[in-house]
Amino acid sequence: MKNIFLFAILIISTTAFSQNFFSVEKLKEHNTYLASDSLKGRKPGTAEDMLAAKYIRNEFKKYGLSLLGEEGFQYFDVQIGLQFDEESFVKIGKYEAKSKLEYIPFAFTANNDISAKAVFVGYGFDINDDDLKWNDYKDINVTGKWVIVLNGSPENNRHGTYGAYESVRSKVMNAEKYGAEGVIIVSGPNYDADDKLTDLKYSQGLQRTKIPVIQMKRELVDKIIKGSKLTTANLETEINSNLKPKSFETKQVVSAYIKVEYIELPTQNVVAILKTDNPEYADRYIVIGAHYDHLGFGGKGSGSRMPDTVAIHNGADDNASGVSSLLVLAKEFANCKTKPKRNIVFIAFGAEEMGLLGSKYFLDNPLIDIKKITVMLNIDMVGRLKDNGNNLAIIGTGTATEFEEILDNLKPNYNFKFSYNKSGYGGSDHASFYSKEIPVLFFNSGSESEYHTPFDDTELIDFEEQSQITDLVYKLAINFANREKDFTYQNTGTENNQKMTFKVTLGIMPSYSDSGNTGLKVDGVSKDGTADKAGILKNDIIVELDGTKITNIYDYMEVLKRLKSGQKTTVKVNRNNEVKTLDVHF
Repeated sequence: MKNIFLFAILIISTTAFSQNFFSVEKLKEHNTYLASDSLKGRKPGTAEDMLAAKYIRNEFKKYGLSLLGEEGFQYFDVQIGLQFDEESFVKIGKYEAKSKLEYIPFAFTANNDISAKAVFVGYGFDINDDDLKWNDYKDINVTGKWVIVLNGSPENNRHGTYGAYESVRSKVMNAEKYGAEGVIIVSGPNYDADDKLTDLKYSQGLQRTKIPVIQMKRELVDKIIKGSKLTTANLETEINSNLKPKSFETKQVVSAYIKVEYIELPTQNVVAILKTDNPEYADRYIVIGAHYDHLGFGGKGSGSRMPDTVAIHNGADDNASGVSSLLVLAKEFANCKTKPKRNIVFIAFGAEEMGLLGSKYFLDNPLIDIKKITVMLNIDMVGRLKDNGNNLAIIGTGTATEFEEILDNLKPNYNFKFSYNKSGYGGSDHASFYSKEIPVLFFNSGSESEYHTPFDDTELIDFEEQSQITDLVYKLAINFANREKDFTYQNTGTENNQKMTFKVTLGIMPSYSDSGNTGLKVDGVSKDGTADKAGILKNDIIVELDGTKITNIYDYMEVLKRLKSGQKTTVKVNRNNEVKTLDVHF
Protein backbone atom coordinates (compact mmCIF):
# COMPACT_ATOMS: atom_id res chain seq x y z
CA MET A 1 0.00 0.00 0.00
CA LYS A 2 2.82 2.34 0.91
CA ASN A 3 4.55 1.73 -2.45
CA ILE A 4 1.34 2.53 -4.37
CA PHE A 5 0.91 5.76 -2.39
CA LEU A 6 4.48 6.84 -3.03
CA PHE A 7 4.11 6.08 -6.71
CA ALA A 8 0.90 8.11 -6.91
CA ILE A 9 2.75 11.08 -5.39
CA LEU A 10 5.53 10.55 -7.93
CA ILE A 11 3.09 10.72 -10.86
CA ILE A 12 1.38 13.85 -9.53
CA SER A 13 4.63 15.62 -8.74
CA THR A 14 6.10 14.96 -12.18
CA THR A 15 3.01 15.59 -14.33
CA ALA A 16 3.94 19.21 -14.97
CA PHE A 17 7.48 18.19 -15.87
CA SER A 18 6.23 15.46 -18.18
CA GLN A 19 4.85 18.06 -20.58
CA ASN A 20 8.40 19.35 -21.21
CA PHE A 21 10.10 15.97 -21.13
CA PHE A 22 13.83 15.80 -21.83
CA SER A 23 16.00 18.21 -23.76
CA VAL A 24 15.45 17.75 -27.47
CA GLU A 25 18.64 19.72 -28.11
CA LYS A 26 20.78 17.35 -26.04
CA LEU A 27 19.25 14.25 -27.60
CA LYS A 28 19.95 15.67 -31.04
CA GLU A 29 23.50 16.73 -30.08
CA HIS A 30 24.43 13.22 -28.92
CA ASN A 31 22.76 11.55 -31.90
CA THR A 32 24.39 13.89 -34.41
CA TYR A 33 27.84 12.94 -33.18
CA LEU A 34 27.30 9.21 -32.71
CA ALA A 35 25.60 8.82 -36.11
CA SER A 36 28.04 11.09 -37.97
CA ASP A 37 30.04 9.91 -40.98
CA SER A 38 33.20 10.54 -38.96
CA LEU A 39 32.39 7.51 -36.77
CA LYS A 40 32.01 5.30 -39.86
CA GLY A 41 29.18 3.19 -38.49
CA ARG A 42 30.76 2.37 -35.09
CA LYS A 43 31.80 -1.18 -36.05
CA PRO A 44 33.20 -3.13 -33.07
CA GLY A 45 36.97 -3.26 -32.96
CA THR A 46 37.55 -0.17 -35.09
CA ALA A 47 39.15 3.13 -34.11
CA GLU A 48 35.75 4.80 -34.57
CA ASP A 49 34.17 2.28 -32.22
CA MET A 50 36.65 3.48 -29.59
CA LEU A 51 35.89 7.13 -30.37
CA ALA A 52 32.20 6.48 -29.67
CA ALA A 53 33.08 4.67 -26.44
CA LYS A 54 35.32 7.53 -25.30
CA TYR A 55 32.58 10.05 -26.03
CA ILE A 56 30.14 8.11 -23.84
CA ARG A 57 32.73 7.55 -21.10
CA ASN A 58 33.65 11.24 -21.04
CA GLU A 59 29.99 12.22 -20.73
CA PHE A 60 29.55 9.85 -17.76
CA LYS A 61 32.67 11.34 -16.20
CA LYS A 62 31.45 14.90 -16.81
CA TYR A 63 28.21 14.12 -14.96
CA GLY A 64 30.17 13.00 -11.88
CA LEU A 65 29.28 9.31 -12.12
CA SER A 66 31.74 6.72 -10.79
CA LEU A 67 33.43 4.79 -13.59
CA LEU A 68 33.64 0.98 -13.36
CA GLY A 69 36.10 -1.37 -15.04
CA GLU A 70 39.24 0.23 -16.42
CA GLU A 71 38.40 3.94 -16.31
CA GLY A 72 34.87 3.16 -17.46
CA PHE A 73 35.79 0.52 -20.03
CA GLN A 74 35.22 -3.22 -19.81
CA TYR A 75 37.32 -4.72 -22.58
CA PHE A 76 36.61 -7.93 -24.49
CA ASP A 77 37.62 -9.39 -27.85
CA VAL A 78 35.38 -9.89 -30.86
CA GLN A 79 35.94 -12.05 -33.91
CA ILE A 80 35.70 -9.94 -37.05
CA GLY A 81 36.93 -12.28 -39.75
CA LEU A 82 38.95 -15.28 -40.88
CA GLN A 83 42.46 -15.74 -42.18
CA PHE A 84 43.57 -18.73 -44.26
CA ASP A 85 47.11 -19.66 -43.23
CA GLU A 86 49.48 -19.43 -46.22
CA GLU A 87 51.26 -22.62 -45.12
CA SER A 88 48.10 -24.66 -45.72
CA PHE A 89 48.26 -27.14 -48.60
CA VAL A 90 46.42 -29.99 -50.33
CA LYS A 91 48.31 -32.70 -52.26
CA ILE A 92 46.90 -35.50 -54.39
CA GLY A 93 49.79 -37.86 -54.79
CA LYS A 94 52.60 -35.57 -55.93
CA TYR A 95 50.26 -32.91 -57.33
CA GLU A 96 49.92 -29.82 -55.12
CA ALA A 97 46.58 -28.08 -55.60
CA LYS A 98 46.27 -24.33 -55.95
CA SER A 99 44.81 -22.69 -52.85
CA LYS A 100 41.59 -20.67 -53.44
CA LEU A 101 41.62 -21.67 -57.12
CA GLU A 102 41.21 -25.45 -56.90
CA TYR A 103 40.20 -25.82 -53.26
CA ILE A 104 39.18 -23.74 -50.27
CA PRO A 105 38.33 -24.62 -46.66
CA PHE A 106 34.92 -23.93 -45.18
CA ALA A 107 34.88 -21.20 -42.55
CA PHE A 108 33.87 -23.69 -39.85
CA THR A 109 36.61 -26.23 -40.63
CA ALA A 110 38.74 -27.77 -37.92
CA ASN A 111 42.48 -27.17 -38.25
CA ASN A 112 44.49 -30.35 -38.80
CA ASP A 113 47.22 -32.18 -40.72
CA ILE A 114 45.92 -35.30 -42.54
CA SER A 115 47.29 -37.88 -44.95
CA ALA A 116 44.76 -40.61 -45.76
CA LYS A 117 42.95 -42.48 -48.50
CA ALA A 118 39.73 -40.98 -49.85
CA VAL A 119 36.33 -42.67 -50.05
CA PHE A 120 33.49 -41.47 -52.28
CA VAL A 121 30.18 -41.56 -50.36
CA GLY A 122 27.67 -40.01 -52.77
CA TYR A 123 25.59 -37.34 -51.03
CA GLY A 124 26.83 -38.41 -47.61
CA PHE A 125 23.32 -39.19 -46.37
CA ASP A 126 22.34 -41.19 -43.29
CA ILE A 127 18.54 -41.04 -43.37
CA ASN A 128 16.29 -43.42 -41.46
CA ASP A 129 12.81 -41.90 -41.57
CA ASP A 130 9.58 -43.86 -41.85
CA ASP A 131 9.06 -42.60 -45.40
CA LEU A 132 12.69 -42.16 -46.50
CA LYS A 133 15.74 -44.38 -46.00
CA TRP A 134 19.18 -43.70 -47.51
CA ASN A 135 22.58 -44.56 -46.00
CA ASP A 136 25.71 -43.86 -48.02
CA TYR A 137 27.87 -45.34 -45.24
CA LYS A 138 26.11 -48.70 -44.90
CA ASP A 139 28.57 -50.99 -46.68
CA ILE A 140 31.84 -49.08 -46.51
CA ASN A 141 34.45 -48.30 -43.87
CA VAL A 142 35.46 -44.63 -43.71
CA THR A 143 37.25 -44.68 -40.35
CA GLY A 144 40.42 -42.59 -40.51
CA LYS A 145 39.82 -41.59 -44.15
CA TRP A 146 38.71 -38.62 -46.21
CA VAL A 147 35.15 -38.79 -47.49
CA ILE A 148 34.21 -37.16 -50.80
CA VAL A 149 30.64 -35.85 -50.66
CA LEU A 150 28.47 -34.34 -53.40
CA ASN A 151 26.96 -30.94 -52.69
CA GLY A 152 23.17 -30.68 -52.44
CA SER A 153 20.81 -33.58 -53.13
CA PRO A 154 19.15 -35.33 -56.08
CA GLU A 155 16.47 -32.62 -55.98
CA ASN A 156 18.57 -29.62 -54.90
CA ASN A 157 15.53 -28.19 -53.17
CA ARG A 158 15.77 -27.05 -49.54
CA HIS A 159 12.07 -27.64 -49.12
CA GLY A 160 11.97 -30.94 -50.96
CA THR A 161 12.30 -34.56 -49.91
CA TYR A 162 15.96 -34.24 -48.89
CA GLY A 163 15.83 -30.63 -47.71
CA ALA A 164 16.48 -31.41 -44.05
CA TYR A 165 19.58 -33.47 -44.91
CA GLU A 166 21.42 -31.63 -47.66
CA SER A 167 23.31 -28.94 -45.72
CA VAL A 168 27.09 -29.29 -45.49
CA ARG A 169 26.85 -29.23 -41.68
CA SER A 170 24.48 -32.19 -41.70
CA LYS A 171 26.78 -34.16 -43.99
CA VAL A 172 29.82 -33.39 -41.84
CA MET A 173 27.93 -34.66 -38.78
CA ASN A 174 27.36 -37.96 -40.58
CA ALA A 175 31.03 -38.19 -41.56
CA GLU A 176 32.11 -37.55 -37.96
CA LYS A 177 29.65 -40.17 -36.73
CA TYR A 178 31.21 -42.85 -38.98
CA GLY A 179 34.78 -41.95 -38.04
CA ALA A 180 35.94 -40.01 -41.10
CA GLU A 181 39.10 -37.97 -40.69
CA GLY A 182 38.10 -35.17 -43.09
CA VAL A 183 35.42 -34.13 -45.61
CA ILE A 184 35.85 -33.06 -49.24
CA ILE A 185 32.77 -31.35 -50.71
CA VAL A 186 32.38 -31.22 -54.50
CA SER A 187 29.65 -29.74 -56.71
CA GLY A 188 28.35 -31.79 -59.61
CA PRO A 189 27.29 -29.88 -62.75
CA ASN A 190 23.61 -30.32 -61.92
CA TYR A 191 24.21 -28.57 -58.58
CA ASP A 192 26.50 -25.84 -59.98
CA ALA A 193 27.40 -25.75 -63.65
CA ASP A 194 30.04 -23.08 -62.99
CA ASP A 195 31.67 -25.09 -60.18
CA LYS A 196 32.31 -22.04 -58.01
CA LEU A 197 34.21 -22.37 -54.76
CA THR A 198 32.41 -21.03 -51.71
CA ASP A 199 33.67 -17.81 -50.12
CA LEU A 200 35.72 -18.14 -46.96
CA LYS A 201 33.54 -15.74 -45.02
CA TYR A 202 33.05 -15.22 -41.33
CA SER A 203 29.62 -15.17 -39.70
CA GLN A 204 28.74 -14.33 -36.12
CA GLY A 205 28.68 -17.23 -33.66
CA LEU A 206 30.70 -19.44 -36.00
CA GLN A 207 31.55 -22.78 -34.39
CA ARG A 208 34.02 -25.27 -35.79
CA THR A 209 33.49 -28.87 -36.75
CA LYS A 210 35.77 -31.54 -35.27
CA ILE A 211 37.34 -32.51 -38.60
CA PRO A 212 38.67 -30.51 -41.58
CA VAL A 213 36.11 -29.63 -44.25
CA ILE A 214 37.21 -28.35 -47.67
CA GLN A 215 35.59 -27.80 -51.05
CA MET A 216 37.36 -28.94 -54.20
CA LYS A 217 36.79 -28.22 -57.86
CA ARG A 218 35.41 -31.14 -59.90
CA GLU A 219 38.60 -31.40 -61.94
CA LEU A 220 40.61 -31.87 -58.75
CA VAL A 221 38.25 -34.51 -57.35
CA ASP A 222 38.39 -36.30 -60.70
CA LYS A 223 42.13 -36.74 -60.12
CA ILE A 224 41.31 -38.59 -56.88
CA ILE A 225 38.70 -40.92 -58.36
CA LYS A 226 40.34 -41.44 -61.79
CA GLY A 227 41.19 -45.06 -60.96
CA SER A 228 37.47 -45.86 -60.95
CA LYS A 229 37.13 -44.61 -64.56
CA LEU A 230 34.35 -42.34 -63.28
CA THR A 231 33.97 -38.58 -63.00
CA THR A 232 32.13 -36.34 -60.56
CA ALA A 233 29.69 -35.44 -63.33
CA ASN A 234 28.64 -38.97 -64.29
CA LEU A 235 28.51 -40.06 -60.63
CA GLU A 236 26.06 -37.24 -59.92
CA THR A 237 23.99 -38.20 -62.97
CA GLU A 238 23.90 -41.89 -62.01
CA ILE A 239 22.87 -41.26 -58.40
CA ASN A 240 20.23 -38.70 -59.39
CA SER A 241 18.77 -41.16 -61.90
CA ASN A 242 18.77 -44.26 -59.71
CA LEU A 243 18.09 -42.51 -56.38
CA LYS A 244 20.32 -45.08 -54.71
CA PRO A 245 23.55 -44.81 -52.69
CA LYS A 246 26.84 -45.35 -54.53
CA SER A 247 29.99 -45.47 -52.42
CA PHE A 248 33.48 -46.78 -53.14
CA GLU A 249 37.05 -46.48 -51.92
CA THR A 250 39.60 -44.77 -54.13
CA LYS A 251 43.24 -45.79 -54.24
CA GLN A 252 44.42 -42.20 -53.95
CA VAL A 253 46.00 -40.68 -50.85
CA VAL A 254 45.12 -37.06 -50.12
CA SER A 255 47.50 -35.12 -47.88
CA ALA A 256 46.53 -31.77 -46.44
CA TYR A 257 47.40 -29.19 -43.83
CA ILE A 258 44.41 -26.94 -43.16
CA LYS A 259 44.57 -23.93 -40.88
CA VAL A 260 41.98 -21.16 -40.66
CA GLU A 261 42.41 -18.62 -37.88
CA TYR A 262 40.00 -16.11 -36.40
CA ILE A 263 40.91 -12.43 -36.59
CA GLU A 264 40.14 -10.84 -33.23
CA LEU A 265 40.05 -7.20 -32.16
CA PRO A 266 39.27 -5.59 -28.80
CA THR A 267 36.11 -3.64 -28.13
CA GLN A 268 34.46 -2.58 -24.89
CA ASN A 269 31.39 -1.91 -22.80
CA VAL A 270 31.22 1.54 -21.17
CA VAL A 271 30.06 1.31 -17.55
CA ALA A 272 29.36 3.91 -14.84
CA ILE A 273 27.39 3.93 -11.61
CA LEU A 274 25.43 6.40 -9.51
CA LYS A 275 26.03 5.09 -6.01
CA THR A 276 23.34 5.29 -3.38
CA ASP A 277 23.99 6.67 0.08
CA ASN A 278 21.22 4.51 1.55
CA PRO A 279 22.92 1.72 3.56
CA GLU A 280 19.80 -0.48 3.51
CA TYR A 281 19.90 -0.77 -0.31
CA ALA A 282 23.64 -0.32 -0.87
CA ASP A 283 23.93 -3.81 -2.40
CA ARG A 284 20.97 -3.39 -4.78
CA TYR A 285 21.14 -2.20 -8.40
CA ILE A 286 19.03 -1.27 -11.35
CA VAL A 287 20.66 -1.27 -14.79
CA ILE A 288 19.84 1.09 -17.65
CA GLY A 289 21.48 0.05 -20.90
CA ALA A 290 21.71 0.76 -24.63
CA HIS A 291 24.11 -0.62 -27.23
CA TYR A 292 26.29 1.86 -29.10
CA ASP A 293 27.80 -0.29 -31.88
CA HIS A 294 26.49 -0.63 -35.43
CA LEU A 295 27.40 -2.19 -38.80
CA GLY A 296 30.31 -0.07 -39.99
CA PHE A 297 30.32 0.01 -43.81
CA GLY A 298 27.90 -2.92 -44.09
CA GLY A 299 28.63 -5.48 -46.78
CA LYS A 300 28.09 -9.23 -46.89
CA GLY A 301 27.80 -10.94 -43.53
CA SER A 302 27.41 -7.64 -41.67
CA GLY A 303 23.68 -7.83 -41.02
CA SER A 304 22.97 -5.04 -43.50
CA ARG A 305 19.70 -5.30 -45.40
CA MET A 306 21.64 -4.00 -48.42
CA PRO A 307 24.58 -6.46 -48.28
CA ASP A 308 25.77 -5.61 -51.79
CA THR A 309 26.16 -1.93 -50.90
CA VAL A 310 29.34 -0.87 -49.12
CA ALA A 311 28.61 2.48 -47.47
CA ILE A 312 28.59 3.97 -43.98
CA HIS A 313 25.68 2.64 -41.93
CA ASN A 314 25.26 5.50 -39.46
CA GLY A 315 22.67 3.80 -37.25
CA ALA A 316 20.97 6.98 -36.03
CA ASP A 317 17.95 5.06 -34.78
CA ASP A 318 19.84 1.80 -34.25
CA ASN A 319 21.11 2.71 -31.76
CA ALA A 320 22.43 6.25 -31.46
CA SER A 321 18.88 7.07 -30.36
CA GLY A 322 19.04 4.68 -27.40
CA VAL A 323 22.50 5.90 -26.36
CA SER A 324 21.45 9.55 -26.52
CA SER A 325 18.52 8.70 -24.22
CA LEU A 326 20.90 6.81 -21.92
CA LEU A 327 23.18 9.85 -21.68
CA VAL A 328 20.46 12.38 -20.85
CA LEU A 329 19.07 9.96 -18.26
CA ALA A 330 22.49 9.56 -16.70
CA LYS A 331 22.87 13.32 -16.45
CA GLU A 332 19.39 13.77 -14.97
CA PHE A 333 20.00 11.17 -12.28
CA ALA A 334 23.47 12.52 -11.51
CA ASN A 335 21.91 15.96 -10.90
CA CYS A 336 19.24 14.64 -8.50
CA LYS A 337 19.46 16.40 -5.13
CA THR A 338 18.27 13.25 -3.38
CA LYS A 339 19.95 10.05 -4.49
CA PRO A 340 17.75 7.01 -5.25
CA LYS A 341 17.63 4.15 -2.75
CA ARG A 342 19.30 1.72 -5.12
CA ASN A 343 22.48 2.09 -7.14
CA ILE A 344 21.87 2.88 -10.81
CA VAL A 345 24.32 1.35 -13.30
CA PHE A 346 24.50 2.89 -16.77
CA ILE A 347 25.92 0.64 -19.50
CA ALA A 348 26.60 1.36 -23.16
CA PHE A 349 27.05 -2.13 -24.58
CA GLY A 350 29.50 -3.01 -27.33
CA ALA A 351 29.04 -5.64 -30.06
CA GLU A 352 25.28 -6.05 -29.68
CA GLU A 353 24.94 -6.38 -33.45
CA MET A 354 27.35 -9.33 -33.34
CA GLY A 355 25.07 -11.37 -31.07
CA LEU A 356 24.57 -9.46 -27.78
CA LEU A 357 28.25 -10.03 -27.05
CA GLY A 358 28.75 -7.00 -24.79
CA SER A 359 25.84 -7.74 -22.46
CA LYS A 360 26.75 -11.43 -22.32
CA TYR A 361 30.33 -10.53 -21.45
CA PHE A 362 29.20 -8.16 -18.72
CA LEU A 363 27.06 -10.85 -17.11
CA ASP A 364 29.75 -13.52 -17.39
CA ASN A 365 32.41 -11.13 -16.07
CA PRO A 366 30.35 -8.86 -13.80
CA LEU A 367 31.61 -5.61 -12.33
CA ILE A 368 28.80 -5.78 -9.74
CA ASP A 369 26.91 -8.61 -8.05
CA ILE A 370 24.41 -9.54 -10.78
CA LYS A 371 22.27 -11.47 -8.29
CA LYS A 372 21.46 -8.12 -6.71
CA ILE A 373 20.16 -6.48 -9.90
CA THR A 374 16.50 -5.61 -9.35
CA VAL A 375 15.65 -4.83 -12.97
CA MET A 376 17.28 -4.05 -16.32
CA LEU A 377 15.87 -1.34 -18.62
CA ASN A 378 17.02 -1.59 -22.24
CA ILE A 379 16.67 1.25 -24.77
CA ASP A 380 17.15 0.21 -28.39
CA MET A 381 15.73 2.18 -31.35
CA VAL A 382 13.43 4.84 -29.88
CA GLY A 383 13.65 7.55 -32.54
CA ARG A 384 10.93 6.73 -35.07
CA LEU A 385 7.71 6.51 -33.06
CA LYS A 386 5.45 8.31 -35.55
CA ASP A 387 6.70 6.12 -38.38
CA ASN A 388 5.29 3.13 -36.50
CA GLY A 389 1.78 4.32 -35.69
CA ASN A 390 2.80 6.23 -32.55
CA ASN A 391 3.09 2.83 -30.90
CA LEU A 392 5.84 2.13 -28.33
CA ALA A 393 6.67 -1.55 -27.89
CA ILE A 394 7.42 -2.34 -24.24
CA ILE A 395 8.80 -5.86 -24.14
CA GLY A 396 9.29 -7.92 -20.99
CA THR A 397 6.13 -6.82 -19.20
CA GLY A 398 5.54 -10.38 -18.02
CA THR A 399 9.00 -10.81 -16.46
CA ALA A 400 7.79 -9.27 -13.17
CA THR A 401 4.27 -9.50 -11.79
CA GLU A 402 4.19 -5.78 -10.93
CA PHE A 403 5.20 -4.27 -14.29
CA GLU A 404 1.91 -3.87 -16.15
CA GLU A 405 0.09 -2.17 -13.27
CA ILE A 406 2.90 0.36 -12.92
CA LEU A 407 2.91 1.02 -16.67
CA ASP A 408 -0.88 1.33 -16.80
CA ASN A 409 -0.70 4.07 -14.15
CA LEU A 410 1.70 6.04 -16.34
CA LYS A 411 -0.23 5.75 -19.61
CA PRO A 412 -2.30 8.95 -19.18
CA ASN A 413 0.86 11.10 -19.12
CA TYR A 414 1.79 10.33 -22.74
CA ASN A 415 0.30 10.86 -26.16
CA PHE A 416 1.54 7.56 -27.61
CA LYS A 417 0.24 4.01 -27.26
CA PHE A 418 1.83 1.37 -25.04
CA SER A 419 2.09 -2.04 -26.71
CA TYR A 420 2.92 -4.77 -24.20
CA ASN A 421 4.80 -7.98 -24.91
CA LYS A 422 5.32 -10.28 -21.94
CA SER A 423 8.36 -12.13 -23.31
CA GLY A 424 11.77 -11.50 -21.78
CA TYR A 425 13.60 -12.69 -24.90
CA GLY A 426 14.27 -10.85 -28.14
CA GLY A 427 17.09 -9.54 -30.27
CA SER A 428 18.60 -7.00 -27.91
CA ASP A 429 20.67 -6.84 -24.73
CA HIS A 430 17.80 -7.26 -22.24
CA ALA A 431 17.59 -10.92 -23.33
CA SER A 432 21.02 -11.58 -21.80
CA PHE A 433 19.77 -10.31 -18.43
CA TYR A 434 16.50 -12.21 -18.63
CA SER A 435 18.48 -15.42 -19.21
CA LYS A 436 19.96 -14.75 -15.73
CA GLU A 437 16.43 -14.50 -14.26
CA ILE A 438 16.50 -10.72 -13.96
CA PRO A 439 13.23 -8.83 -14.72
CA VAL A 440 13.60 -6.69 -17.85
CA LEU A 441 11.81 -4.01 -19.84
CA PHE A 442 12.83 -3.23 -23.40
CA PHE A 443 11.69 -0.01 -25.11
CA ASN A 444 11.50 0.07 -28.90
CA SER A 445 9.59 2.41 -31.23
CA GLY A 446 9.78 -0.10 -34.09
CA SER A 447 11.86 -0.57 -37.21
CA GLU A 448 11.39 1.10 -40.58
CA SER A 449 12.57 0.75 -44.18
CA GLU A 450 15.91 2.42 -43.35
CA TYR A 451 16.69 -0.15 -40.63
CA HIS A 452 20.15 -1.71 -41.17
CA THR A 453 20.75 0.32 -44.32
CA PRO A 454 23.02 3.31 -45.07
CA PHE A 455 19.95 5.57 -44.83
CA ASP A 456 19.34 5.40 -41.06
CA ASP A 457 20.38 9.02 -40.49
CA THR A 458 19.87 11.69 -37.82
CA GLU A 459 17.52 13.86 -39.88
CA LEU A 460 14.90 11.08 -39.75
CA ILE A 461 14.78 10.99 -35.94
CA ASP A 462 11.78 12.55 -34.19
CA PHE A 463 13.47 13.97 -31.09
CA GLU A 464 10.21 15.35 -29.63
CA GLU A 465 8.76 11.85 -29.49
CA GLN A 466 12.05 10.39 -28.29
CA SER A 467 12.12 12.84 -25.38
CA GLN A 468 8.72 11.51 -24.25
CA ILE A 469 9.97 7.91 -24.35
CA THR A 470 13.06 8.98 -22.41
CA ASP A 471 10.81 10.61 -19.82
CA LEU A 472 8.83 7.38 -19.46
CA VAL A 473 12.03 5.42 -18.81
CA TYR A 474 13.06 8.09 -16.28
CA LYS A 475 9.81 7.83 -14.32
CA LEU A 476 9.98 4.05 -14.30
CA ALA A 477 13.62 4.11 -13.20
CA ILE A 478 12.78 6.45 -10.30
CA ASN A 479 10.02 4.13 -9.17
CA PHE A 480 12.16 1.02 -9.57
CA ALA A 481 15.16 2.54 -7.78
CA ASN A 482 13.07 3.68 -4.81
CA ARG A 483 10.91 0.60 -4.27
CA GLU A 484 11.02 -1.00 -0.84
CA LYS A 485 10.79 -4.54 -2.25
CA ASP A 486 12.44 -6.16 -5.23
CA PHE A 487 10.31 -7.31 -8.13
CA THR A 488 8.70 -10.74 -8.36
CA TYR A 489 10.47 -12.42 -11.27
CA GLN A 490 8.43 -14.52 -13.73
CA ASN A 491 9.51 -16.97 -16.43
CA THR A 492 7.54 -16.03 -19.54
CA GLY A 493 8.93 -18.74 -21.84
CA THR A 494 11.05 -18.27 -24.94
CA GLU A 495 8.53 -17.05 -27.55
CA ASN A 496 11.31 -17.41 -30.11
CA ASN A 497 10.87 -18.06 -33.86
CA GLN A 498 11.96 -21.69 -33.91
CA LYS A 499 8.54 -22.71 -35.22
CA MET A 500 9.02 -20.44 -38.23
CA THR A 501 12.13 -22.40 -39.20
CA PHE A 502 11.41 -25.88 -37.84
CA LYS A 503 8.38 -28.15 -37.70
CA VAL A 504 8.82 -28.49 -33.93
CA THR A 505 10.42 -26.55 -31.11
CA LEU A 506 12.10 -27.89 -28.01
CA GLY A 507 11.24 -24.75 -26.06
CA ILE A 508 14.68 -23.67 -24.91
CA MET A 509 16.80 -20.55 -25.16
CA PRO A 510 20.02 -22.00 -26.61
CA SER A 511 23.36 -20.44 -25.83
CA TYR A 512 25.02 -18.91 -28.89
CA SER A 513 28.43 -18.66 -27.27
CA ASP A 514 31.28 -20.94 -28.36
CA SER A 515 30.81 -24.30 -26.64
CA GLY A 516 34.22 -25.67 -27.58
CA ASN A 517 32.26 -28.53 -29.24
CA THR A 518 31.25 -29.97 -25.86
CA GLY A 519 27.49 -29.67 -26.39
CA LEU A 520 24.77 -27.01 -26.42
CA LYS A 521 24.20 -25.10 -23.20
CA VAL A 522 20.60 -24.26 -22.28
CA ASP A 523 20.29 -20.61 -21.25
CA GLY A 524 16.57 -20.81 -20.54
CA VAL A 525 13.60 -23.19 -20.60
CA SER A 526 10.12 -22.17 -21.74
CA LYS A 527 7.54 -22.79 -19.02
CA ASP A 528 5.28 -25.74 -19.93
CA GLY A 529 7.16 -26.22 -23.21
CA THR A 530 8.50 -29.52 -24.59
CA ALA A 531 11.83 -29.22 -22.76
CA ASP A 532 10.18 -28.25 -19.49
CA LYS A 533 7.88 -31.27 -19.63
CA ALA A 534 10.85 -33.52 -20.44
CA GLY A 535 12.74 -32.28 -17.38
CA ILE A 536 15.42 -30.24 -19.14
CA LEU A 537 16.76 -27.51 -16.86
CA LYS A 538 18.50 -24.19 -17.36
CA ASN A 539 22.30 -24.70 -17.55
CA ASP A 540 21.93 -28.29 -18.78
CA ILE A 541 24.24 -29.09 -21.70
CA ILE A 542 22.54 -31.05 -24.50
CA VAL A 543 25.00 -33.68 -25.76
CA GLU A 544 22.64 -35.90 -27.79
CA LEU A 545 19.25 -35.47 -29.48
CA ASP A 546 17.34 -38.23 -31.27
CA GLY A 547 20.40 -40.48 -31.16
CA THR A 548 22.68 -37.89 -32.77
CA LYS A 549 25.64 -36.40 -30.94
CA ILE A 550 25.28 -32.66 -30.31
CA THR A 551 28.50 -30.67 -30.03
CA ASN A 552 27.21 -27.15 -30.73
CA ILE A 553 24.16 -25.14 -31.78
CA TYR A 554 24.59 -26.05 -35.46
CA ASP A 555 24.35 -29.77 -34.70
CA TYR A 556 21.25 -29.06 -32.63
CA MET A 557 19.54 -27.14 -35.46
CA GLU A 558 20.39 -29.83 -38.02
CA VAL A 559 18.69 -32.50 -35.90
CA LEU A 560 15.77 -30.28 -34.90
CA LYS A 561 14.77 -29.48 -38.47
CA ARG A 562 14.18 -33.15 -39.30
CA LEU A 563 12.01 -33.90 -36.25
CA LYS A 564 8.21 -33.89 -36.56
CA SER A 565 5.23 -32.97 -34.43
CA GLY A 566 4.03 -35.93 -32.36
CA GLN A 567 7.40 -37.66 -32.52
CA LYS A 568 8.79 -39.27 -29.36
CA THR A 569 12.54 -39.47 -28.87
CA THR A 570 15.25 -38.97 -26.26
CA VAL A 571 17.66 -36.21 -25.32
CA LYS A 572 20.84 -36.63 -23.31
CA VAL A 573 22.00 -33.76 -21.13
CA ASN A 574 25.13 -33.20 -19.09
CA ARG A 575 23.99 -31.90 -15.71
CA ASN A 576 26.74 -31.19 -13.19
CA ASN A 577 29.06 -33.68 -14.98
CA GLU A 578 26.41 -36.41 -14.95
CA VAL A 579 24.76 -37.48 -18.23
CA LYS A 580 21.00 -37.95 -17.94
CA THR A 581 18.71 -39.45 -20.59
CA LEU A 582 15.30 -37.78 -20.83
CA ASP A 583 12.19 -38.69 -22.86
CA VAL A 584 10.92 -35.97 -25.20
CA HIS A 585 7.50 -35.79 -26.87
CA PHE A 586 7.16 -33.07 -29.53
